[in-house]
Amino acid sequence: MKPKRLRNPVITSVIAAAATSVALLLTSLTGALPAASGTTAQAAADDCADGTAVRTDTGPVCGVVADGVKSWLGVPYAAAPVGNLRWAAPRKRPAWTATYPATTSGPNCPQSNALGAGSVNEDCLNVNVRAPASPRGKKLPVMVEFHGGGWLLGRPADGSHLARAGNVVQVGVNYRLGIFGFMAHESLGPNSGNWAIQDQQESLRWVKRNIAKFGGDPDNVTIYGASAGGASVCANTASPGSKGLFQKGIAQSGEYNSLRGGTVNTSWQPGDCKSELPTLKQAERTGARFAQALGCGSAATAACLRNVPVQTLLDRSGDGLGPDKGTIAPIADGRTLPMSPAEAFKKGKVNDVTLMHGVDRDETQLENADTPADYQRLVRQQYGPHAAAVFDLYPIKRFPEPSAFIAYRTLVADSNSVCPALLNDQRLAKHLTVYAYQTDNADAPPASWLDKTKPNGSFHVGENQFLAPGPVPPNPNQQALGNQITAQWTGFARTGSPTVDGAPYWPKFTKREQQVLSMAPAGDSELTTEIGKQHHCGFWNALTPFNH
Repeated sequence: MKPKRLRNPVITSVIAAAATSVALLLTSLTGALPAASGTTAQAAADDCADGTAVRTDTGPVCGVVADGVKSWLGVPYAAAPVGNLRWAAPRKRPAWTATYPATTSGPNCPQSNALGAGSVNEDCLNVNVRAPASPRGKKLPVMVEFHGGGWLLGRPADGSHLARAGNVVQVGVNYRLGIFGFMAHESLGPNSGNWAIQDQQESLRWVKRNIAKFGGDPDNVTIYGASAGGASVCANTASPGSKGLFQKGIAQSGEYNSLRGGTVNTSWQPGDCKSELPTLKQAERTGARFAQALGCGSAATAACLRNVPVQTLLDRSGDGLGPDKGTIAPIADGRTLPMSPAEAFKKGKVNDVTLMHGVDRDETQLENADTPADYQRLVRQQYGPHAAAVFDLYPIKRFPEPSAFIAYRTLVADSNSVCPALLNDQRLAKHLTVYAYQTDNADAPPASWLDKTKPNGSFHVGENQFLAPGPVPPNPNQQALGNQITAQWTGFARTGSPTVDGAPYWPKFTKREQQVLSMAPAGDSELTTEIGKQHHCGFWNALTPFNH
């Protein structure tokens, strides 16, 4: 199940969370172009539900109705990025005339088969649209999900719950992943790389042009996502190309990489909300080594690369953790991302949007420590010259058994997620309206990718299970938190404030009032200003990029 080179279930964890711990079964991966005419297309269109016919700006579509939700699945929002469009900016999809039956999910973008979601189909730039079958109002708020998966894996979660319970139009986006989403090489033109972020922006342009026909308000768009989806919110907040395409964002668990960057990352290439991203020149050098390893080092590099089979590219790039694996995460390319998001946050080079931003208290994306020897080894690996100070701040004797596991879980979460998120709150609040949270839900049902024999605490992307619930209802304490999160996420999308009926008061995070909502089960969420002190953020902030 684990991709090779990883010694912990990180990749499996994020894709599982992105699918809300529901088994990922591949559906139709044919990726065929919408039919222009013919009896076959008409027969397929007959499978659509009455009242779901919609005419987009590229052609008519129809969908299905179930459990109070209308769904249009696998709707193309851009041309297939194949041939000369592989590693090129997304382009508008050619128009079609016959009604396209949007009744089954479209292909996942190419990725490994880490959890049964593998794909080699590049014709994957599609969206799933869900809307309440009986909407309360005419112009509903729009929530656009960019899924997680370390920029390498994943697909959109089922947005039916949000559409039904929150009275919103929900859009899930498939965007290019891994080497297909981020390959940089000088033969691919200036400012190459970041194709995935450009896909996200193209999907938002599609929403702007079309979502009113599905019942949504194109001027009230909230983007949201967890893990790499949270990092996507940060990237689009900092990208000039996203200006005016959304009004609000919810970044969940968008700080997750190793604190000290590329030299010690053992799970993902740097690409989160706090990371110092590679420059264009650095990424181009990485791309040149990748091309050479593929036998594409000649003058016709771009043409050669575009002829390499999908599976070969997936196999060669792998998890991206090696000198010849290529770039599989965002870069500071000078155009799509003029600089790393955290640097943009510090300098105020951001779009005028309102944000909800937070992490889970105990989230980790690194190998676990099972013994005191593991603890010693991993702390030295991750923190190098700062290891002695880390041992002083987090003495293993102060933690209950399994002490090595809990001590390392705690300090990794503090260094990689909790303190960088609080620092980004402080940076952003100087320029934007920000609502900050920390999820303190230590008794959530453990996700399938966790070791259930260990005290995992409030784990990575824990809110996802409430945004797209599974078939088994949670216990009453957890259900109360789930109801609160649904109300806050959709209420924020509606009004720009998460203080709504069914949820506690949640004020803005400001320089003077640095209040964070601690989200807890059983209706016990409360405001706190103590996170920095409790999690040793004074120490960790000194090591965080763009803060020294």
